[in-house]
Amino acid sequence: MTIQLYCFGESGNAYKAALALELSGLDWKPVKVDFFGGQTRQPDYRAQINNMGEAPVMIDGDLRLTQSGVIQDYVAEKAGKFGGGDATERREIMRWVLWDNHKLSGVAGMTRFLMNFLPEDKRPAEVIAFSQGRLKAAYGVLNDHLDGRDWIVGDELTNADLSCCGYLYYPEPFGFDRSDWPHIDAWLTRLSETPGWKAPYDLMPGSPADRA
Repeated sequence: MTIQLYCFGESGNAYKAALALELSGLDWKPVKVDFFGGQTRQPDYRAQINNMGEAPVMIDGDLRLTQSGVIQDYVAEKAGKFGGGDATERREIMRWVLWDNHKLSGVAGMTRFLMNFLPEDKRPAEVIAFSQGRLKAAYGVLNDHLDGRDWIVGDELTNADLSCCGYLYYPEPFGFDRSDWPHIDAWLTRLSETPGWKAPYDLMPGSPADRA
C-alpha cells in the first residue's frame, strides 16, 4: 500500500518527512495541502486529517502520524534506514532532532515566513532581527559540530541530518548564507549528492509560483 504524505512545497517540516520517505525507498506519494488557502484551518481537515491543524501528516494504511520527527522515526523503523546503528546513536539522533525543532527549524521556519510570505508592510523588523540572532547561534553550533564530520551522528546519513537540513535548501532569504558556514555548506552538498535527493519544490507539490 502506498504511503500518503499530506504536505506542501513551502514547508520545511514537511520536507523533512518527504525527504526521508524519498531516500528510504518506500512507496509513497505526496498529497497537496493548500496551506495558504486555509485548508489546515478548516473543520474537516482538523476532524479527518490532523486535529492540530498542521502538516505534514503521514497515512500508511490505518496508521496516521503527525509531526515530522515522528514520521521520520517511523520511516527509519519501516525501511531500516536513518535510525542509527545502536541505542547510543538512536539517542543522539533524537537529541539533534529535538534541538533542530527548537533551535533551528522552529526559528528558521518562522523567520522565513515573516520575511517572505507576509505583505511587506506587515513584516515585523524587530522580531525578524531577534530571530536571525538566534539562528546565527544555532548555525554556529551546527557548523562547529560538523567540523571533521561527514554526518551529524555516526558515519552515515540519519534522521539527524534529514531534520536539521529541513529549511536550509530553500531559496527564499531568511538570514542563512551557506558561504558563511563552510562545514554546513560541505554537509549540505554531501547530502544533496545522495542518490535520490530532491530539493523541496521538486519533491513536494506547491511553490510560490503557484500563487503568482
